[in-house]
Amino acid sequence: MPLYSCTVAQGTLSAQGKATLAAEITRIHSDINHVPPEYVNVVFVELPPEDVFVGAQPGRPVLISGWSRRGHPQQDTTRLALQVSAAAARIAGVEESRVLVVIEDSPARSAVEGGRVLPEPGGEAEWQAAGTTPRRPDDSSRPS
Repeated sequence: MPLYSCTVAQGTLSAQGKATLAAEITRIHSDINHVPPEYVNVVFVELPPEDVFVGAQPGRPVLISGWSRRGHPQQDTTRLALQVSAAAARIAGVEESRVLVVIEDSPARSAVEGGRVLPEPGGEAEWQAAGTTPRRPDDSSRPS
């Protein structure tokens, strides 16, 4: 359901750093928004350092754009952004001033996963019971 895109200059995060950050984002989002971890999607985009700028100057920020369904309490979304920011700084080994986290939301009905319109926050159990559990990318044997 939720989608996080982490954009960094090449070399900012190792493969292990990406895995660790993806795990932390997943844990934080699952804990705060009460969704199963397997619903959280995290992708990394690495750009050549000469393609990343802050204030019109070359930079090495950690930029995280997240999307979730509208309807979660605002204080939870703020807490989620703060925790993701702190985790990104710690894992990337950068000052938190170099991290930008933006959580955007839209109505659940604006998104489709597995061919099904997403449920409103709080409706995950009924949604899951009415369909099949999303398949993990490494589990091609399980039906989606």
